[in-house]
Amino acid sequence: MIKRILLLIILFLQFCFLKAGIVVLNGLSHSYQVENGKIYKGKIEIENTGNQSQSVKLFLRDYSYQSDGTINYSAPHTNSKTNTDWIKMNTNLVTLKAKQKTEVYYEITVPNNVSEPGTYWSVIIVEPVEEIKPNDNKQGVNITSIIRYAIQVITDFDSEKAKPDLKFEDVKIEKEEGKQILKIAIANKGNLYCKPTANIEIYNKKTGEKIGNFSSQALGLLPQTSKYFHIDISKVSPDKYNAVLIATDEEENAFALNVELEIKND
Repeated sequence: MIKRILLLIILFLQFCFLKAGIVVLNGLSHSYQVENGKIYKGKIEIENTGNQSQSVKLFLRDYSYQSDGTINYSAPHTNSKTNTDWIKMNTNLVTLKAKQKTEVYYEITVPNNVSEPGTYWSVIIVEPVEEIKPNDNKQGVNITSIIRYAIQVITDFDSEKAKPDLKFEDVKIEKEEGKQILKIAIANKGNLYCKPTANIEIYNKKTGEKIGNFSSQALGLLPQTSKYFHIDISKVSPDKYNAVLIATDEEENAFALNVELEIKND
């Protein structure tokens, strides 16, 4: 029994082995208002927080996501609104010593013939390079935890002629950590990136009295994508209510929907 416990402990330690920690310091979303034929410059700040050197590769991918949890990092040109051809990095591979920081620079060269207004985008993947070092003296399997970063590069062209078009796709209430969380799936059917906030105004079904107004955090929505927006409504007593869902973007464009809401006592 003791041998079995010791073996489990050894396997646990081997499976939980972590390598150098790579972090991106200057955000995971870089946005630009762009014009035909112009060049724009940006940078990615990377730090190795670990105690050993680490190589990191950088490469471009198209990117999309849906409220059902689907996330796609696909090959360039999968997305018709990709800007992967516009982006050039000064390097695709860097090696950082322990505790070292570095900067990778990129340029966005907008073609002269862009005609369709709206958002063009892709992501720069920042991924530690796994260096396989076999060790014949150890039993079991070493598993290294690798965290990849996806940095959105969002370019809005002729944005005054484009707009988001927000649609409500689903509404549900789920209990999480003892809280009643209203989850609202919102899709951006337009051609412009936006960062909306979801709100709900709740009214007594019999008297029409306003019970309260509750809001989510603002979340970015690329064109033709969707996400769930979470609102804590734990302060509202279990009952049936009338409610108004409102999604508002940064330009104060509002999209509303009347719904019936039932909060259950369970």
